[in-house]
Amino acid sequence: MLDLNQAVIHESLLLGVMVRFPKEAALRSLEATASELGLKLKARNIPDADYDHWCAQQGKPRHILTLLTRAVTAAQLAAVTSEIAAQGLNIDVIHRLSGRPARGETEGTRRACVEFWLRGQPHDAGAMQARFMDIGVEHALDLAWQKDDAYRRSRRMVVFDMDSTLIRAEVIDELAKEAGAGEKVAAITEAAMRGELDFDDSLRQRVATLAGLPEAVLRTVADRLELTEGAEALVANLRAFGYKTAVLSGGFTYFGEHLKQRLGLDHVHANVLEIADGKLTGRVVGDIVNGPRKAELLKQIAAAEGISPRQVIAVGDGANDLPMLATAGLGIAFHAKPKVREEAEHAVSTLGLDALLYLLGVRDRERQ
Repeated sequence: MLDLNQAVIHESLLLGVMVRFPKEAALRSLEATASELGLKLKARNIPDADYDHWCAQQGKPRHILTLLTRAVTAAQLAAVTSEIAAQGLNIDVIHRLSGRPARGETEGTRRACVEFWLRGQPHDAGAMQARFMDIGVEHALDLAWQKDDAYRRSRRMVVFDMDSTLIRAEVIDELAKEAGAGEKVAAITEAAMRGELDFDDSLRQRVATLAGLPEAVLRTVADRLELTEGAEALVANLRAFGYKTAVLSGGFTYFGEHLKQRLGLDHVHANVLEIADGKLTGRVVGDIVNGPRKAELLKQIAAAEGISPRQVIAVGDGANDLPMLATAGLGIAFHAKPKVREEAEHAVSTLGLDALLYLLGVRDRERQ
């Protein structure tokens, strides 16, 4: 027996075996036995040259391509597999990580994931990634391309941006609303997240509008913050699987600590709002947690936990997250600004935050 594979598809058992027969009579004996058992047997001879070619491919690179969407369609699969073929890649396995949707389930609440195991090296990796982005826009899906190596199978920590990643809002905008400067600050925040403004200067400018705001407002804003779709499920599963988690935020420690208690996070690093006589002064204390600082903190936490940065997943949405996304072994732009989606290696824009579990190879039935 030289090779063996089996699949069960909708109550049909498909068993493939590559064997070396000492005599041609052995095949006739198998055909007779299959007929007696009511099985269908299809056999063909494999030329030596074909077998030698297959053996030579054993050392070729392996990759995982993950398709994320609300509902898988034939058009999506046709577009994806056409590009795979055009790049000279072989599909070894296609399987589904998501559960079968119930008949009454609506597309808005559904999630679907198909994983392709690929062998070979693409003819033009840059062109392939660009085409995958176009397919994502055309067919409402996300495609994540990962090298199938030991690091992909041994991730140990996930670090998150906070605002518009773990939570739906930008906290500075919510605080500014309480101070009567909501529209002005929101416009600055949006430009900063697109990478159009220096992050440090924009943060100081926005925090200055909070001068005189009562400290009690922090609690008011914290209580109304909503988690991003899938955030609670993702962190709960990561904890169950033994992952370390961290928030590295250009936001504020008060809200990071609030999330740490709510979700059971391991680390929080963010900016500290200065408070005097029960009121915000309009300044931050200490160094600002900007893009480069996030990348440095990622490396520091990983080192303290005894983890290689290549075993870390980083998730964020703004331009100030790009350095940490590039530092991590897997950087994911989550519902991100266009600049971030273009520069990040991976993007998730169609599903909630718990879609990251699919990128770890976790099936729906394995979720906690």
